[in-house]
Amino acid sequence: MDMNHVQHFAMGDWLLVLAYLTSAVGCTLGLACTLQARYATDARTRLGWLGLASLSLGGVGIWVMHFIAMLGFATPGMPVRYNILWTVLSAIMAVVAVFCGLLVFGVRAKFAWWRLVAGGVITGGAVNLMHYTGMRALEIKGTIGYNPWLVLLSVVIAVVAATAALWFTVAVDKPLHRLAAGVVAGVAVTGMHYTGMAAMEVHLDLSAPDPSGVEVFSFLFPVFVLAALALAVPICAVLMAPAPGSRPETPAPRPTVSQV
Repeated sequence: MDMNHVQHFAMGDWLLVLAYLTSAVGCTLGLACTLQARYATDARTRLGWLGLASLSLGGVGIWVMHFIAMLGFATPGMPVRYNILWTVLSAIMAVVAVFCGLLVFGVRAKFAWWRLVAGGVITGGAVNLMHYTGMRALEIKGTIGYNPWLVLLSVVIAVVAATAALWFTVAVDKPLHRLAAGVVAGVAVTGMHYTGMAAMEVHLDLSAPDPSGVEVFSFLFPVFVLAALALAVPICAVLMAPAPGSRPETPAPRPTVSQV
């Protein structure tokens, strides 16, 4: 018996709000770390800030948001399971891919349009990469396909909004405007997620074998513990760091002339 009825808000619409707020917080903190990286005075410090940024943005703003949103996914009357290997892989890929995008954009303090575009494409692509890798972990009684046009739309949403968020990070000086960058990035991630979910073409089959894998609630606690740690470290770092651009410039050493 084939069925195609699934639920995306089985636990209520409040899950959408929680998912968005999680994404906005992670993205705001990640972009704040990116801004610190652009003003870092040495390569090691810059890479450290970009690492914290990718942890906040990729780990919390993207992956944890996806995890929370998927709590509402259900196939009524039939089990939903997750492949742990693909789930962990999606988290790692989110952090690594975001790091690559931020490395392109945040490696220099001087603004360059090509860095903005390249960083936006890579970072937006990281959102999509994480989502569809995470969906590969989903196991149900039946099959899952995707509408290619909605998949393409999800890619466009992520790339455009991620580029806009990166631009906001460096184009304005006021903290309120920088907060807007995190809000925009949260819209990118959440909007991309639910567009990607709308692209799903699910065909449930009662005669299919029960899926393997584990229930989502079985690893709920460790995910939220890791998320708390992924936020705590960057928050402390940002609070302790001087305001971007306020660091004193280190004077370049004067060249010496050897006497013959």
